[in-house]
Amino acid sequence: MTRQIRFNAFDMNCVAHQSPGLWRHPDDQSHRYTDLGYWTDLARLLERGLFDGLFIADVLGTYDVYGGTDEAALRQGAQIPVADPLLLVSAMAAVTEHLGFGITTGTGFEHPYPFARRLSTLDHLTGGRIGWNVVTGYLPSAARNFGDADQLDHDTRYDHADEYLEVLYKLWEGSWEDDAVVRDTERGVYVDPEKVHHIGHRGTHFTVPGIHLSEPSPQRSPVIYQAGASPRGVRFAAENAEAIFVGPPSKRVLKDTVARIRQALVDAGRDPYSARIYALSTVITGSTDEAAAAKQEEYRRYADLEGALVFTSGWMGIDLSRYDLDDPIGNVESNAIQSAVAAFQEAADDGREWTVRDIAEWASIGGLGPRFVGSGETVATQLQEWVADTDVDGFNLAYAITPGSFEDVVTHVVPALQARGAYPTGYTDGTLRHKLFDKGDRLPADHRGARYRLGGDLSTRTDRYRAYTNT
Repeated sequence: MTRQIRFNAFDMNCVAHQSPGLWRHPDDQSHRYTDLGYWTDLARLLERGLFDGLFIADVLGTYDVYGGTDEAALRQGAQIPVADPLLLVSAMAAVTEHLGFGITTGTGFEHPYPFARRLSTLDHLTGGRIGWNVVTGYLPSAARNFGDADQLDHDTRYDHADEYLEVLYKLWEGSWEDDAVVRDTERGVYVDPEKVHHIGHRGTHFTVPGIHLSEPSPQRSPVIYQAGASPRGVRFAAENAEAIFVGPPSKRVLKDTVARIRQALVDAGRDPYSARIYALSTVITGSTDEAAAAKQEEYRRYADLEGALVFTSGWMGIDLSRYDLDDPIGNVESNAIQSAVAAFQEAADDGREWTVRDIAEWASIGGLGPRFVGSGETVATQLQEWVADTDVDGFNLAYAITPGSFEDVVTHVVPALQARGAYPTGYTDGTLRHKLFDKGDRLPADHRGARYRLGGDLSTRTDRYRAYTNT
């Protein structure tokens, strides 16, 4: 049986997301990021292309590692200015029926209690189509603007996030029983208080004694997305994630990464395919191979190397402005995204060490992932080969220009894959979780969050509340 390939679209509520300089292209519409019509049109397009979802990245700081200031980031529009991603979802959900929405927020900058309500609200309003991309943060500028000198150490951020998720699971899974809302007009009872339970959480970082503010949403817990690829990040993903985004630049590195994640899922007591793995990539396609190659050359004329170095400096945690473009990057230990450094070192199959220029040129269109260029048939073949050789489930598609890059995929690549039986021809009904796995709306029993489900190892509402108040 031919394995089907899955697509997500990768965007951000800003101008230069992953392709710095391409905002200057006459067909690029990313400057319309403040126009709600841009987002609703994009959502309709992606649903027409049967994408699993729109994954919206976010940052709460500026890329100021390059040159030690945010001047280059501002000059390049490199994810600044940037607006809130959560506020886009309701409008896009209103014009679509099936498209999922993966929204990025960080665990280091908002208390989990109000955040739990915000995600439950979106899950209600979308009919169960919301996902949450859990990030622990990597930009020092974000930490400074929240009153800290720097980010916590890499692994410590994940320890903090573990408790953050524990609080959320208790609120989403262990506070309200499914039938707590009775709406009994004769007795004048809207909610049965015996079916709403205090979570009584007292931990290292958070104290949350009370009940969740929202009644159960279609999925209860949103679909959990995660993109950490360091050893600690993979362990965190294996315990929590249902969709995992990775960005290896070569097939060899991607194969190793996917195998490592599948094994980590098993080590966490889960099925190795209980999380969908999507590889970051950029597709440049057209009616023929020649047309696609010409399009790539056109895009290269607009791509900006300084903007690419602004991004990679932030991702890697090292100021690349201190290097000549032809200097080798060397081995770098970073408190930012450690996996990015290793990926660059392994990307060159000829064994040579990458230079700063290599990094800038690679990342200037679509970021860290590979680029697939060719006709719809050519790209379809390439994608099928990568899936067969690496065991990845699908691709998180960045754009060169928007919405043009997505339109091209829907026009050229999707039909080619469908003709081969390698892409869906329709959506599965139901929530985002059910669409991804065809196993229902709620967290599966082997997921970490399921242990906080009512009827599990949590005590009764009264016992938990008394235990908390007597502590």
